[in-house]
Amino acid sequence: MAASSSVVRVCCLALAASVGNQKVAFPGSAAYNASLASYFSAQQASVQPACIVQAQTANDVSAAVVTLTTTAAGLCPFAVRSGGHTGFVGASNSPGGVTIDLRALKSVTVSNNGSRASVGVGNTWDTVYAKLDPLGLSVAGGRAAGVGVGGLTLGGGISYFSPRYGFTCDTVSNFQVVLASGAIVNANATSNPDLFVALRGGSNNFGIVTRVDLKAFDQGLMFAGTSLTSLAIADDQIAEFVKFSAADTYDEYSSLITSFAYSQAQGIAVVSNTMQYTKPVENPAVFQTFLSFPAFFKTTGLANMTSISQATQALNPDGMRQLSVVTTIVSTEAALKAAYVQWNNSLANVTGTPGLVWSLVLEPLPPAIYAKGAKTNSLGLANRNPKSLVVALINTAWLSAADDAKISGTAYRLLAAIESETRRLGAYDPYVYLNYAGQFQDPIASYGVESVLRLKLARARYDPWGVFTRQVAGGYKIPGLF
Repeated sequence: MAASSSVVRVCCLALAASVGNQKVAFPGSAAYNASLASYFSAQQASVQPACIVQAQTANDVSAAVVTLTTTAAGLCPFAVRSGGHTGFVGASNSPGGVTIDLRALKSVTVSNNGSRASVGVGNTWDTVYAKLDPLGLSVAGGRAAGVGVGGLTLGGGISYFSPRYGFTCDTVSNFQVVLASGAIVNANATSNPDLFVALRGGSNNFGIVTRVDLKAFDQGLMFAGTSLTSLAIADDQIAEFVKFSAADTYDEYSSLITSFAYSQAQGIAVVSNTMQYTKPVENPAVFQTFLSFPAFFKTTGLANMTSISQATQALNPDGMRQLSVVTTIVSTEAALKAAYVQWNNSLANVTGTPGLVWSLVLEPLPPAIYAKGAKTNSLGLANRNPKSLVVALINTAWLSAADDAKISGTAYRLLAAIESETRRLGAYDPYVYLNYAGQFQDPIASYGVESVLRLKLARARYDPWGVFTRQVAGGYKIPGLF
């Protein structure tokens, strides 16, 4: 949706009147600059909205939505951000439009019996863990500190605890959400149940979620390990990865991320294994083969989720240019080796790019994760069992906008090459994990016809005028005509 600067200016002034002058930041102000500086990627931080609404409460969000839908004939585009971790321009920051910044919605409260954590979507996951760790509790939240609660949950969410509890969205018992009408409603198993299912993977197409109530559980220290090894043993690593990921023997306390990564700064490419075991067990047996591979760097120990999430975030700091694209592969040695070969071949196109990190990241997605909530979420994975899948992420960070076209082109060509190989080998799966998807991918379409139809029906009921489809351009939309 395009709107003139004068029209958007009218909306910004109306927002200042309805939400409050002190809660609307304009270009040049300290609050405006601080909001932009807090985005994960350099691309999103460079976007210049006409104003930023810094909501303090769900009522503020409601007032902003009503203003934006009734001022200037609803022509003002807007974006909504939680953590602001999606990398591409416009995902959660509106160029020349209005951005609603939810970062002040940072409450974390725990029920008396410790079974539920009610979390404002302005939190990043490290602030959630910092509240829960001292209580001996946790939730199935994000793995990196700076990721926002809102976006990760609405896109599915993979956690170190997902093998025990499912996707993050599966552990939500209630969403508090502001609809296009401005109404603040709850969506759960008994109140607005169709919206409840739609929000479990359906992203920002139905309203603005302001709070999620998550299943909480007892959790103390857990094992965390990292090893860096030579690409010379990549085939051995892949063979062990497939064995580890097998559906019939998967240890639900374990999580593994295997990455093939090139660093321009270091001038090397390595295999990285990141291992977590959600019990306080040093060097658990399930990781013994990975830990026995010859490594030029290795660290192991027990830690809490706050420190683990912060260590993960430190590996990919804010301020870089970012791009990710993703595919899903049936877990077989042949398919994963083919994906690795394609990644290795792609290095020639990007080696030497200043500041570059160029990675192919493999994450197990066994039935232990995807089957638990498959009938009560929108991700469309109910018919995959008993296949063990792998989320294959192409993830890259670099310094200069001058390299954008080269990096983007190489990433999408690599994705096409990997998918060509997995199709040839009968190991392609159409699921696109929304939280890793690229700007030009269509994750919601990948959920399948039945899920997309349910999402369309929910959108027609809760957003009949298509506010979150037409006025909110960022994010991933339900395919087909409105």
